[in-house]
Amino acid sequence: MTYRALYILARQRLAAAGVDSPGYDAALLAERFLGLDRPALAVHGEKDAPPQEEGAFLRALAEREARRPLQYILGEWPFLGLTLKVGEGVLVPREDTVVLVEAVARRLQGLPAPRGLDLCAGTGAVGLGLCSLLPGGQAACVEVDQKAMAYLRANVERYPQYQAAAVAGNVLAGPADLAGELDFIASNPPYIAEDELPDLQPEVRREPELALNGGRDGLVFYRAILEKWLPLLRPGGVLGVEIGDTQGNAVRELFQAAGLREIELCQDLAGLDRAVTGIKEKAHGS
Repeated sequence: MTYRALYILARQRLAAAGVDSPGYDAALLAERFLGLDRPALAVHGEKDAPPQEEGAFLRALAEREARRPLQYILGEWPFLGLTLKVGEGVLVPREDTVVLVEAVARRLQGLPAPRGLDLCAGTGAVGLGLCSLLPGGQAACVEVDQKAMAYLRANVERYPQYQAAAVAGNVLAGPADLAGELDFIASNPPYIAEDELPDLQPEVRREPELALNGGRDGLVFYRAILEKWLPLLRPGGVLGVEIGDTQGNAVRELFQAAGLREIELCQDLAGLDRAVTGIKEKAHGS
């Protein structure tokens, strides 16, 4: 088949399978498995694809048709100028999380070499993203799951210019031997309520439930972070979390109850609530 015929076939089959963005997905599969981006497809579309490339493309198409996440098929995904390794067993980095990273980085601007934590780190998108935006920044990326940890370690090793480290730890259990007086704590924790999990898109249900399930009301991890990890933050330090788009008021109230001040609710490009940040209260007289 020609390159153009393969691309058109992919777009048609993905649309029939219910994929939200069939043209976009078909183009990325063509770039990865046929070696042609959109401009190159326009130029070389009438050429026949070599059998090996065609076979690889059609196998990948069948996986996407079965609603395997596109990011898992490609094996890596861009995030804030980084390219992160992804696959079964780890949460896919999403544009939503950029809102959290940029919001925390804004509140740390001007602070030399800020030091902090990325809790529920997964691929390390938050910790590495912060290190990329904050000169001299240091992030300990805490993850409990061994499958996710393999991707976290690979991504940390891929960017040795950043001071990020993969650390095994259970966010719900609290810190073990991590030192306090941190400048920031950031987290994209599991925040989907248990009864909402069956209604997620087929692709999302292929991601690890451990990275999605936020307990009965979706707020279990926020409570644990505020109770068990907030004490590690220095007075004046920044706490930031990603949230579901209906959780803004609930998480803001939890921040207020924990004594955080200057609480900000941050929206994504669609105008939906996506992150909450706050400042730890300074001691009186400081």
